[in-house]
Amino acid sequence: MESIKHFSLPQHLQQKLHQAKKLEWITFFYLLSVIVIMYLTLGSSQAMKSAWLEDLLSLVPSVAFLISTKINDKSANQEFPYGYHRVFSISFLAGAVALLGMGLFLVYDSSMSLIKAEHPTIGSKVIFGQQVWMGWVMMIALLYSSIPAMILGFKKLPLSEELHNKVLYTDASAQKADYMTAFAAILGIGLVGIGLWWADSVAALFISFSVLKDGITRVKTAALDLMDRYPKNVKNDSEDELIGEIARNVRSWPWVQDAKVRFRESGQVYFGQIAVVPKGDIKLKDIEAGYETVKKIHWKIYDFTIDPVSELP
Repeated sequence: MESIKHFSLPQHLQQKLHQAKKLEWITFFYLLSVIVIMYLTLGSSQAMKSAWLEDLLSLVPSVAFLISTKINDKSANQEFPYGYHRVFSISFLAGAVALLGMGLFLVYDSSMSLIKAEHPTIGSKVIFGQQVWMGWVMMIALLYSSIPAMILGFKKLPLSEELHNKVLYTDASAQKADYMTAFAAILGIGLVGIGLWWADSVAALFISFSVLKDGITRVKTAALDLMDRYPKNVKNDSEDELIGEIARNVRSWPWVQDAKVRFRESGQVYFGQIAVVPKGDIKLKDIEAGYETVKKIHWKIYDFTIDPVSELP
């Protein structure tokens, strides 16, 4: 069996990875501009503050993905004999914990504003010689924070599935749904404009619970992946049918009586073990040929052992 080498995606996926990196760099600089614009238009709106903090936190997945891809490119060595694949899992967990923490803070902060009956004031400013209600400016800023993000999210989603990258997928999913945050904040600001002071805090609470829900879901997924659970599909968290395909393939080998297969996720790729009960005497070349056969099934199958046993574990 071959030794673990420098990890390299198939050629067509290297192009997809390059596209993903390009989109994440665009996202990074776009979000920086959003953060500045949202900060300058915050006012005393709780909904705007929640939306701004969410945008600030949205930088984490983009930065994590760009750093992780750089680290993941390193070759396996004596200190890290299995390579650096788990860096994606660690980045995913770090971002999820940050999101969960921010969600808890926003729920508390928004609730306190509602309980204390804090009345936000949205004044007017003279812009280009015209008196302009700042609520309109806030709404324009919110649209800027959501529409380009949605477009970027839709572009990144198919790439994340092809690359089997959960950091990229969660980033894309969150950006795709950014319109909900913007709509809630715009609605809250609009209702404040007609005298419903509580609408701002209610909108902020909606945003906060959305952030909290995403945080809980992602922390759970990241933790379970690090606990070596059965590999899951990126899109719908269902069991990856690839593992069953490998088991059927191995059981079809002429020298194999029965087999059991287990794999675990390590970032984008899978490591595992195949236990086989041979029909009789086996040759080294049979195991080597079997190894190469399984490796060719899918690029995600990165490294594994084939263990002949007298009885399945």
